[in-house]
Amino acid sequence: MGQPVRDYLLTLCVTAAVTYLLTGPVRKFAIAIGAMPAIRARDVHREPTPRLGGIAMFGGLCAGLIVAAHLHNLDWVFQLSTEPRALLSGAALIWLIGVLDDKFEIDALIKLGGQMIAAAVMVIQGLTILWLPIPGVGTVALTQWQGTLLTVALVVITINAVNFVDGLDGLAAGMVCIAAAAFFLYTYRLWYGHMIEAAAPAALFTVILMGMCLGFLPHNMHPARIFMGDSGSMLIGLVLAAGAISVTGRVDPDTMRLFAGSEREATHAMLPVFIPLLLPLTIIAIPAADLVLAIVRRTWNGQSPFAADRGHLHHRLLEIGHSHSRAVLIMYFWSALIAFGAVGYSVHSTSLWIVLVIMGMSALGLVLLLLPRFTPRAPYWAERFVPPRYRRIRDKGEAAEGTAPSPGAGAQQGPLEAPMGQKGPESQERTPVVVGVSGVNGATAIGPRSRFSDRDRAESAR
Repeated sequence: MGQPVRDYLLTLCVTAAVTYLLTGPVRKFAIAIGAMPAIRARDVHREPTPRLGGIAMFGGLCAGLIVAAHLHNLDWVFQLSTEPRALLSGAALIWLIGVLDDKFEIDALIKLGGQMIAAAVMVIQGLTILWLPIPGVGTVALTQWQGTLLTVALVVITINAVNFVDGLDGLAAGMVCIAAAAFFLYTYRLWYGHMIEAAAPAALFTVILMGMCLGFLPHNMHPARIFMGDSGSMLIGLVLAAGAISVTGRVDPDTMRLFAGSEREATHAMLPVFIPLLLPLTIIAIPAADLVLAIVRRTWNGQSPFAADRGHLHHRLLEIGHSHSRAVLIMYFWSALIAFGAVGYSVHSTSLWIVLVIMGMSALGLVLLLLPRFTPRAPYWAERFVPPRYRRIRDKGEAAEGTAPSPGAGAQQGPLEAPMGQKGPESQERTPVVVGVSGVNGATAIGPRSRFSDRDRAESAR
């Protein structure tokens, strides 16, 4: 059996392409049926935005599974394991609940019950945790009830962690994609490094999850044209949890020869086995800290711990002067640091350089947090390849003659280009936006965005 790197890459590309192509029609469908909730006080976006992006992501999931089932190096996964079918069954159920919530705003307890039922459906079809590795003891087999409760708990926690972090354009999809990429490196190493074929389903799940997120991100980056909604956030959370459960429930630590030598050596060697349970928690790490701070903050102010506010971490990043895109990139950085650091430490758990690299990257992350005013500018030769906000501002006469801008041109900002943290008096209060055929995030309901920027229209009106 050859290495299925090309098959994995093909599955990734097909999943991403199908998700990307379906997102446009799904957006029009969401606008047509009115799946556009009113803007709340804690929301960051300024215009009503359609949801239901999870429909396109579910289409990408189905396409990825279908393609993988017909590839030579991956079809045996479907023949020898029921886990892909279990994933599809649970994903279909959680996706349906999310679609109903995006449209009708169902009760939170009903959603929680649906998440538990979806996890139970996967357990019934064999996707469950069978044992837990304990350093110095070995493999501890779980009873049926213990495995079911642990599996359901992991699924529910991961789903709600992803749902909780979905607060900025592109944040949840990007963080899950980063965690899935790190998870794939780990499962692929288990497969070919330790020759454990039971890790193949988890590798397939993470590749498909990466394709779902990558295909949706171009539509969801700031300013987002569509949100994934609960139908998308709960779906990708379930797929991420399914990969962790698959590699934990099927890979026997004894086959990795981890318990040879002294107890201390066995404890270090056990780290790779705990990574499947830890990687989903890398997404929860930042939201969990944010959640604890939110509970303390609201209780200190005499409010309910469940009261919504604008004090979350991403709101704080915007308030200190970071732009929307930079706040998302900072969250990406910390997620990548935690996820890939955990995988790297599992490979070389006794290497000091892993710890030093993590410390150095953490210091770099702190520096990025302290530079909200810094705006990178691309060189002239690369301006056509970057978004307009990273291009140097030129005068109309200079743009026509093709000459370089004046030395101070890069620092000029009009009223339309004020940073996120420096809003004028006229923008302190939100003004209601009328939802019609046009006016939805700069685009019409059936057409693309305008090709002309606000600055061009302002200059043409002079």
